[in-house]
Amino acid sequence: MTVHLLKLAVGVASLDDMRERAAFRAAERGGDVPAMAITTRMAPKRVDELVNGGSLYWVIKGSVQARQRILGLEPFTDNTGIGRVSILLDPEVFAVRPRPCRPFQGWRYLRADEAPADIVLGAVDEAMPDAMRRDLMELCLI
Repeated sequence: MTVHLLKLAVGVASLDDMRERAAFRAAERGGDVPAMAITTRMAPKRVDELVNGGSLYWVIKGSVQARQRILGLEPFTDNTGIGRVSILLDPEVFAVRPRPCRPFQGWRYLRADEAPADIVLGAVDEAMPDAMRRDLMELCLI
């Protein structure tokens, strides 16, 4: 069974900002396979369920707004001798149907049936500002 992770995107202002940061971090990391990495101290225990189709869902400004596919997890030891884990993410950021979410520390598991659906944008939607799209979705108008 696939599970996902839920994490706060601290300092990220919008979905477009998240996309820019993901592209920058993937380019900065380099490598044969385009990926960005985030580092966490606590290793997820459900690795097999995460890398088998799981995604990391991002909470931006108080609502779940985006997701990135999880490509893998790489444990490592930092320069102070503390064990950490890099979560490798596909640099492509998908918009999801916004859902309010309270702040929390670290990351949380998200069952597949609890995950917000992706938004499929058309030509008209792409020109719409993120804030307007989010407001219209909350009113169930789109």
